[in-house]
Amino acid sequence: MISSKTETVETEAGTARVTWYPARRARLVLAAGHGAGGGIEARDLQALARVLPAHGVSVALVEQPWRVAGKKVAPAPKTLDAGWRGVWPVLAAPGLPVISAGRSAGARVACRTARELGAHAVLALSFPLHPPGRPERSRAEELLGTGVPTLVVQGGKDPFGRPGEFPDGDFRLVEVPYGDHGFAVPKKAEITQERALEIIADAVVQWTAPLA
Repeated sequence: MISSKTETVETEAGTARVTWYPARRARLVLAAGHGAGGGIEARDLQALARVLPAHGVSVALVEQPWRVAGKKVAPAPKTLDAGWRGVWPVLAAPGLPVISAGRSAGARVACRTARELGAHAVLALSFPLHPPGRPERSRAEELLGTGVPTLVVQGGKDPFGRPGEFPDGDFRLVEVPYGDHGFAVPKKAEITQERALEIIADAVVQWTAPLA
């Protein structure tokens, strides 16, 4: 069983919640926000919380105020950014470099605020490059503007942007074969769901190894 501790944080956007999965000898903090359609129970976030602490990376899963308040619909991007800014002092409190991370909408928040908050790096899980079926509405500028080492982990069948749709840029991209926007893989796929999560965790472990 993974040991964790939870604390609430007051932000301009309301009360946020941080669940910590601490490493015994931490060298980094990976702070991850959830998407607009779910919370920190997402399979990829939980996989990182299980695996990373053994590699010296404390994981902080951040629930945005709208989610803590029980609302069903995420607010505007500026409100999400305000919630993330408000939590940042708590994430930085251990005095370690902080990797700003998130899945889907949370990945956009991490990218948009990385420079301003002094993030050590950015991890973008299922970055929503564009709305499904609307490739002309690209959000690549957010991803390309982080200004810090950036890793994108993307499902091979993600309707919000398949790996081949991403532009060239100063980031690393790892594909999870057959994965959709939530990294779910079909039962008939050549890899299992467990293997898909291993690919995500292994990629993040390798990427974080030289960061601190």
